[in-house]
Amino acid sequence: MNTEKPMTLLGGLSPNQFMKRHWQKKPLLVRQAVPGFVPCVGRADLVALAGQEGVQSRLIVDSPKGWKMKHGPFSKRGLPPFSQKNWTFLVQGVDLHHEGVHHLLQQFRFVPDARLDDVMVSYATDGGGVGPHFDSYDVFLLQAHGQRRWRIGRQKDLSLQEGVPLKILQNFEAEEEFVLNPGDMLYLPPKYAHDGVAVGECMTWSVGFRAPQEGELARELLMGLADEAFEGLGTTFYRDPKQTAVVNPAAIPPSLVGFARQVIHKALQNPRLLDSLLGESLTEPKAQVWFENTKGVADLSGGAQLDRRTKMMYDDQHVFINGESFKVGGKDAGVLRLLADDRCISGAQVQRLSLDAHEALLDWASEGWLRAC
Repeated sequence: MNTEKPMTLLGGLSPNQFMKRHWQKKPLLVRQAVPGFVPCVGRADLVALAGQEGVQSRLIVDSPKGWKMKHGPFSKRGLPPFSQKNWTFLVQGVDLHHEGVHHLLQQFRFVPDARLDDVMVSYATDGGGVGPHFDSYDVFLLQAHGQRRWRIGRQKDLSLQEGVPLKILQNFEAEEEFVLNPGDMLYLPPKYAHDGVAVGECMTWSVGFRAPQEGELARELLMGLADEAFEGLGTTFYRDPKQTAVVNPAAIPPSLVGFARQVIHKALQNPRLLDSLLGESLTEPKAQVWFENTKGVADLSGGAQLDRRTKMMYDDQHVFINGESFKVGGKDAGVLRLLADDRCISGAQVQRLSLDAHEALLDWASEGWLRAC
């Protein structure tokens, strides 16, 4: 992607300009970001997805008795009548299940894949919404069908309403208001309060970009570090031949504390270990994602293309795919990085791979992670 080239998607800004001026800083409204947008997913498609096991979906109803929320899967009969006002249902990860949505998502790859979460599609009847709230991630809100009225504001008071199943702001104060039509898009940085209400029947696509929390990321890395340490460290036991008799037996000996610190220090001696664990964590498929194994040897002479559910990234020494890491260099590194960036490589590029790398590609094909072009 040419990051200096103006994009209609960004209202004539180049990706570089957008990232400098708006990313994690301030909203951007783009009229006709996708001119003449005709969504490839309709209401019936969304209802069908919401009825599937392994697809995350939610039904939210704003009733006279207050907010109600249910988690899917939902049958069509399990949803309110489409003539009823003030309800919405949301389906997560639609890009994992529909090639057309996955294709549109590629336009947003001026942001690192490591930050991408998914595309959520929400359908709402007139007056439907999820209440005023804020998100901890960046989001592009693309109007796909009908109209939605958005009110947004820099919210200082982040207190939430009590006794409701949603995280709804208690004292929402809007600063701006927009009505989005099909093809219009609104970008919002993290913690920018917003409230979207359907004007008639409408559908909105939300392209969300995750921001790992310190604690969450630390847990993932430390769990991986623990596995590596168990396999990689020696079997040396703690010894204390100079331990004296103690008056306070419940006190932890300072020498044991030092031994524990030394163990952690040894576990971190590999300078690339955390890099590898991070790549594995970032490419780990979500719990509801699975692949279909294929039998037989794939013919990749015509090229290879990643499955839309596959996550593939790299650093300067590794490639990472669906939670696994591989150390690569030379021509192999160049070709596999191209596969990660472009999500496909030609037959000629496949032929440039070493025997080991080619075997890895065939293994990935058998796992359903990629397919022949």
